[in-house]
Order: sequence, then structure tokens, then C-alpha cells
Amino acid sequence: MKHVIVRYKVKPERAAENEELVRAVYAELHETRPAALRYATFQLDDGVSFVHISATDTEDDRSPLSEVEAFRRFQENIGDRCEELPVVTSVREIGSYRLFGD
Repeated sequence: MKHVIVRYKVKPERAAENEELVRAVYAELHETRPAALRYATFQLDDGVSFVHISATDTEDDRSPLSEVEAFRRFQENIGDRCEELPVVTSVREIGSYRLFGD
């Protein structure tokens, strides 16, 4: 299983727009229910920093998110919304307890 963390900071005036785009991704995920994906998004206390955590369980480690139309819309022009661009980090799980809504 591949785990990825993405963190970024949006411009304060774009935080609500970013949150709306993220919510649209979840709406589509709830409709399509990709089995090979676990995904969570967190907005930090500053209101402008976001962290996305995903776990993908596919043979090629390709994320099903790339097939989600709302996620494509979220990614479009993300640089225009950001004060600090997304930083993508692959992580290796040591352990978890009830993560991602278990």
C-alpha cells in the first residue's frame, strides 16, 4: 500500500474556494466509492493550510484520485490559489489506529 501526504497553504482570500473544491472531491468519492483508496483532508488551525493523506492499494500504486473529475478540477490552477505550493511526500506506515474513518 502506498501512502502519500500533501501539504500546502492557500492565500487567505482563497481558503473558502479551496475548501469548496475539496468538498466536491468527497461528494464524487462518495458516489463512485473507489475501493483501492483511503483519503482524508484536514484544514489546520490557521485556516489556510491543508493536509491531504491518501493510501492507495492498487497493483501499480496509481491513485484512483486521478480518475475523479472533481479532483481534476481541484488540481487546476492550484498554483493560483496557493501561497505555498503543494509538497508531496511518500510515507511508510509503521502503525495506525482507526485512521481514515475505520
